[in-house]
Amino acid sequence: MTNKNRDQCLRCGTCCLKGGPVLHHEDKWLLREGRIGYQNLITIRKGERAYDSINDILKPVERELVKVRGTGKEWSCCFYDRKNSACTIYEHRFLECRLLKCWDPSALAEVAGKNTITREDIINAHDPIREVIAMHEQACPYEEVEKLVAGLSRERERAESLVRLNTLVRRDLAIRTYAISELGLREEFELFIFGRPLFKVLGFLEDIRVIVS
Repeated sequence: MTNKNRDQCLRCGTCCLKGGPVLHHEDKWLLREGRIGYQNLITIRKGERAYDSINDILKPVERELVKVRGTGKEWSCCFYDRKNSACTIYEHRFLECRLLKCWDPSALAEVAGKNTITREDIINAHDPIREVIAMHEQACPYEEVEKLVAGLSRERERAESLVRLNTLVRRDLAIRTYAISELGLREEFELFIFGRPLFKVLGFLEDIRVIVS
């Protein structure tokens, strides 16, 4: 939201508390220089709902995005120091953070959704995890999840949709477990490699929570 009564940052932390930035190709140097790592990132899969800082709403993303992950169960950027109301990597912050001005979002709006990176852009071409990611996308397509959730509101489709969602949740967990236990994937990389577990995305469904408890 534009604040015409301000022309500089007050370090209130509101922007940082709403979530970490989306990464653009201009940010890849931060990975190359080791300023950030995969443990600091989360993948938002195509069709998944994510926070739109320009319009201040949650909406499905049109393409895969890689974002800076939050802390705990919160959206707040993992690089934000609440105690001191400060960014812990301020001198090496991301493109969107450098452009963000809550009183004038025009500069950020210019780059929003443009030249953003995907997992494929930053994972080594010969890394076997790429094959597992492709398998995961094929076995647990997020676009199908959205359609099944929509089907829950239609009485005739509800039972079938729940069965299929349960199947997808189990597949999702099985692939993650395989990558960690058999391929040695570090657990802190999981959210970047596979995005959020489906059972967490579908946490509002009691039937889904039961099968993973």
